[in-house]
Amino acid sequence: MRDMLKKWSTPKQLEDLICELVSWQSRTGTQGEIDFAYRIKNKLLEIDYFKKHRSYIHLHDAWKERNAVTALYHSGVTNKTVVLISHFDTVHTEEFGALGDLAFQPRALTEELKNRKNELPEDAQRDLESGDYLFGRGTMDMKMGLALHLHLLETASTEAWPINLMLLTVPDEEVNSAGMRAAVDGLIGLSEKYDLEYELFLNSEPSFSQKPLDENYYIYSGTIGKIMPSALFYGRETHAGEPLTGITGHYMAAYLTKAMEFNNDFVEEVYGERTPLPICLKYNDLKTDYSTQTSHHTAALYNVFLMNRNAEEIMGTFKHTAIKAMRECEENYEEICRRENVSPIGKINVLEYTELLAHAEEKLGSEAIEAIKNKVIADETLDEREKSIQMSDQLMLNCQELAPATILFYAPPYYPAINSSEDVLVKELIKLTQHTLLNEFRVEAKQVHYFNGISDLSYVNYDKHDSGWKAYVDNTPVWGEVYNIPFEGMQKLQAPVLNIGPFGKDAHKLTERLYKKSAFIYTPYVLKKVIETLYMKSELEV
Repeated sequence: MRDMLKKWSTPKQLEDLICELVSWQSRTGTQGEIDFAYRIKNKLLEIDYFKKHRSYIHLHDAWKERNAVTALYHSGVTNKTVVLISHFDTVHTEEFGALGDLAFQPRALTEELKNRKNELPEDAQRDLESGDYLFGRGTMDMKMGLALHLHLLETASTEAWPINLMLLTVPDEEVNSAGMRAAVDGLIGLSEKYDLEYELFLNSEPSFSQKPLDENYYIYSGTIGKIMPSALFYGRETHAGEPLTGITGHYMAAYLTKAMEFNNDFVEEVYGERTPLPICLKYNDLKTDYSTQTSHHTAALYNVFLMNRNAEEIMGTFKHTAIKAMRECEENYEEICRRENVSPIGKINVLEYTELLAHAEEKLGSEAIEAIKNKVIADETLDEREKSIQMSDQLMLNCQELAPATILFYAPPYYPAINSSEDVLVKELIKLTQHTLLNEFRVEAKQVHYFNGISDLSYVNYDKHDSGWKAYVDNTPVWGEVYNIPFEGMQKLQAPVLNIGPFGKDAHKLTERLYKKSAFIYTPYVLKKVIETLYMKSELEV
């Protein structure tokens, strides 16, 4: 009788649900992303429990008209609560070309790709011919995770599970994680309002490959961190006919970029896993017009992955690298000046943004600094990274006595690394998951300690003893204006993290696809086992 009451229980029902969720296109930054929160709220109201408890569904402002959504199933018998985390935004679909209209129609796209299979990579052709995969934007990353959480919520409410489940689904994971950052205060507020004790943060991001053509299935006990140390290179302008009477931002930038890219000093190895090497993600020439005046100000954004290090430690390594790179730049420049019998223009200063800001405030006064900030922030043509660059550039424009200078700062976003591999509960749940998948479905699940796809788990379970985040606050030009991270709130959300999601392939590609057996059979079964284990443990403790 209970199964007859469920809408999202059988493999066919789950496939129908994922196809419906994917059809609600929600590319980051579009109207579809704004609308999705209201659509999922209406979907939740199809569950009888929420028809009776509408007040347990909340929207949380995530800026730019977007909302994160929470839905609480409260058992009424315990305060133990599992938070089910997912995101509903997807990346864009330019690579689909003529198939763009089908990107959000999984069944139709899968059928049409059969007519074009020779255009696909060989592994995608094999999967298409097998009939075991569902193609489409968001099938893998990560609307199936949300579908699985809806299934859990419905099952818990229908079967009266003696544990609380909090569904949390958010926008903007793919760009700045604004949804999850906004949800932190919401989770804290709800825990206080309903007297909840968060026992586990359970994400269902898909199993990501560790290398090309990787067929292994992974579960994750943490998530890798990402931070973006950046630099403004402010030289001295000159005429192209007299190049050595100045120094270009390009020349300076070349030395730091060479020193940063593939720099092993930033690599961490934990549990036998290594962070990818750092690389330059973006390089800007800040000269807006063409002329024979040299380009004296440029900027570069570098990507660094983290496991144990915090923002303070990364800035220390970054500054050491920048000082060494600028000394090499000076030496080479001065050697050229001696060869050309020209006097060099002087040493290159290396300053953290907080040092530049202190100098500018002493010189210009706080009102002038505020005016500069307001002008940059008001420019809606710039994103958070461009505003960070412009803030630094405008301060240097007013402090040219510091030039030539390399200004070091952080540009958004920042994802702290989080890990629960040593947590006793997580160890137990990983063993349970591996045993269940192997014995029930002959699937070998491997543990990865740091999810390599970057996830919203970065914004919970932050080390409550860590203060290194203050270096991020001090050196992020747009902090508190257009970007912030609720570090102190994250330190209050002290529960372990775990990621168990469906198997899929090629996230963010034309051939993004979901393995149907994993999505509709294996993973729902495992997730139910995990939750059952948690509430049985709670009952034993009582």
